[in-house]
Amino acid sequence: MWPLLLLSILALGTILERIWFWSRILTREREVSGRVLEAARRDWPAAAEIAQRSSPLPMGRFLSAPLKLQSPDPEVFRLALETAANEELTIMAKGEKILEAVIALAPLLGLLGTVLGLINSLSSIQITDLGSGDATAGTSLGISEALISTATGLIIAIVSLAFYRLFQGFVFGQAKMFRQAGSELELLYRQSWAQQSLTASPPAEPDATLAEVTPP
Repeated sequence: MWPLLLLSILALGTILERIWFWSRILTREREVSGRVLEAARRDWPAAAEIAQRSSPLPMGRFLSAPLKLQSPDPEVFRLALETAANEELTIMAKGEKILEAVIALAPLLGLLGTVLGLINSLSSIQITDLGSGDATAGTSLGISEALISTATGLIIAIVSLAFYRLFQGFVFGQAKMFRQAGSELELLYRQSWAQQSLTASPPAEPDATLAEVTPP
């Protein structure tokens, strides 16, 4: 039961930390992405400033990563988005390994406690006590106590699994939001880049072979 107590404390601490983390960002991510994309349609420096102010949130850091660059190539812009998304999703998945370990270990430790309890209970029975009421009562009490560890391990694993799936769903939702916001921002940047390239390109020189020569 002591290892199960340790696992329960570890799982509870991880669950509370993740609940606090997700409660801070779930209600504000779409607002941040909408403001940055709306500003990017009119003024890129303003979009970069909004993203920088929202850097405490994952979406703000994600959108700010390419906007901090000085006139990057569109491919570099896309690479900055992908790198920032991978970093933020890794941070969001923090604690999943702990919950996975608790889910796997808790039932096994509970079963181990039950087996050891049964061994201890059955080993205390003397051959001369077989058939007596005291032996039967003692064995039943030992078995019921031994099964407590299995029930405890299963409860810890079930609760941890429920929150593990919940947090995974949050991460998948954020990944989808990152892809959508990143694709829209990249499209806007490519359009802006193409317009700047057309404006900066010099006018084409006339072909000498097609030029007409006016006689004197």
